Amino acid sequence: MEKLDNLTLNSTLADLPSHECKVDLKTVGQVVAKALQRQPELPGIMITANNNKIVGMISRARFFEWLSRPYGSELFLKRPIEVMLNMMGEEFKAIPDVEIRLAKCLVLLADCPIDKAVEIALQRPPSLAYEPIVIAGENSQWRLLDMQVLLLAKSQLFALAKESADAANRAKSEFLANMSHELRTPLNAILGFSQVMKRSSSLSAEQQQYLGIINSAGEHLLELINDVLEMSKIEACRTTFYQRSFDLYRLLDNLHEMLQLKASSKNLQLIFERASDVPQYVQTDERKLRQVLINLVGNAIKFTEKGSVTLRVMGNRSLHSQAEPGNEGNEKDNYQLFFEIEDTGLGMFTAEIEQLFAAFVQTETGRKSGQGTGLGLAISQKYVQMMGGEIQVKSTPGEGSIFSFDILVKLTQSSDISHLQATRKVIGLAPNQPQYRILVVDDSWESRLLLVRLLTSLGFVVREAENGLQGFHLWSSFSPHLIFMDMHMPVMNGYESTKQIKAHFKGQETTIIALTASAFEEERKAILSAGCDEVISKPFRQEVLLEKIAARLGVQYLYEDSAVQEQDEATQDELNASERSLDFHLSQMPVEWVEKLNKAALKCRERDIIQLCEQIPKTHAPLAKTLTNWANDFLFDKIIDLIQAVPAKQPALILKT
Repeated sequence: MEKLDNLTLNSTLADLPSHECKVDLKTVGQVVAKALQRQPELPGIMITANNNKIVGMISRARFFEWLSRPYGSELFLKRPIEVMLNMMGEEFKAIPDVEIRLAKCLVLLADCPIDKAVEIALQRPPSLAYEPIVIAGENSQWRLLDMQVLLLAKSQLFALAKESADAANRAKSEFLANMSHELRTPLNAILGFSQVMKRSSSLSAEQQQYLGIINSAGEHLLELINDVLEMSKIEACRTTFYQRSFDLYRLLDNLHEMLQLKASSKNLQLIFERASDVPQYVQTDERKLRQVLINLVGNAIKFTEKGSVTLRVMGNRSLHSQAEPGNEGNEKDNYQLFFEIEDTGLGMFTAEIEQLFAAFVQTETGRKSGQGTGLGLAISQKYVQMMGGEIQVKSTPGEGSIFSFDILVKLTQSSDISHLQATRKVIGLAPNQPQYRILVVDDSWESRLLLVRLLTSLGFVVREAENGLQGFHLWSSFSPHLIFMDMHMPVMNGYESTKQIKAHFKGQETTIIALTASAFEEERKAILSAGCDEVISKPFRQEVLLEKIAARLGVQYLYEDSAVQEQDEATQDELNASERSLDFHLSQMPVEWVEKLNKAALKCRERDIIQLCEQIPKTHAPLAKTLTNWANDFLFDKIIDLIQAVPAKQPALILKT
């Protein structure tokens, strides 16, 4: 078979190996037979008449098939090839006319694209589908193309197209990663410094108002950027479904409180109705559900000028699924939730509804508003589909619209919900603590300045470096307790700098928290694999940053108002009891098993941890559940802290499998 190594996506029939194998109508069949036997690569012969005009074609297979018929040799070998051609024409019920004979051949121009040629060729009757193709070139240059060569070329083009598409996807991903970094880095400075300035007590009420506007505009810009990046991740199938237990009632109450101000500013009624059969504690992707509801209710408020916006939530327990085998009695059955958002707005025409969930497409009303990217509904639809449902729309122009969807959740209990402590404003470090040293490594001067100002104002000792190499040398001399490491820098990036630091024994004791403007989960995993202990996305919130420092170094803070409401003592006692129970469960596990768990946690191997959890007896189910959740959330430090909190013991228990 001829080589097709030089094909491109723009190749045509002229680029394929073909043959100029022509004979005259008067050529004897024996001559044709010898030519085909002498040149096995020939797919057949083209037959010419006066003025070298092609009047027909006989393929190799058909020629020898006719010779093999009774008396075929006597009929055709010593007679002109015209005899065989005419008899073939009669078999096809065709008149032995020049044009009719030629019609039995597929004749294509030399500049015909390969894809198009394959499509046309395979539309022929089954008996002719794999016959050779006549290529008509310039100046009566006729050539014969083997159908197998054409199909092989098509396969080659498919491989080239796939390779090109993969390269385009890689380029797109690289572009998105760079764009994410370039957009989020300045936003980090805008939002970060606005938060730093709001800490000042010397600002007037008017200045505080201006800062609030800056912060609000920055948050809005961040939402738009996130929409574009999220849509790109959805298209590339890189969006993950993160299932967790949460309080649905609290989620709805928070959304009502958040959106009430927006509705009140337009004199709209915002009504949230929750049916009695809606469970309080459920398990699904809380972030995605919240985003869908914010998009749908927010849109309803945006495009409604008078009247009301109503969110209704209903349940349908009759559709819950049976417990999985071996989990009979499990309370986490599937349960269907139904959401409906109704407004008294402008409504939409049918033509607009058909394009409603297309990316970057806005309705006429949306375009007139001059707001948004046209991505909110497209993303919401994808999220709802990931949760097992579909958004449906009913709308009447001039009367309003109803958006509805249903999702599948799992029932859970209050004990499965993570209880968060109330956020308080940090004003400094508590007394009688060590002097904590922190190194900031970032090529962006604004990002370094933000962190240095924030951390030094609280009492930390801070040094800064503008690339990974400088950061490595400062780490060696400064011996920081914690490093904030940007991952994309010149000279030496954060990945390499982290690896070099962690390669030293002293570096194992240094906490490295990555600061990244990337929006992709793949980079988060790569960062942890490089040796970083935590990952914080830019733009970051100060509360999150300070919480990470406290969790890693055990730092204690002073707060602006010590009277801020904290969790009640009963809840705290319950949490402490829960922690003590984990200690107890872990203390009952074999020493060898605990050692394996410790090694897996130190190496950040979540899969190994999950496999070890599968070996835990049912009597210690709380331990298995907690460790699995921590592994899925990459909270390896918590696993290590738990192991260190349990006194070492001799092997006392053999696991039952």
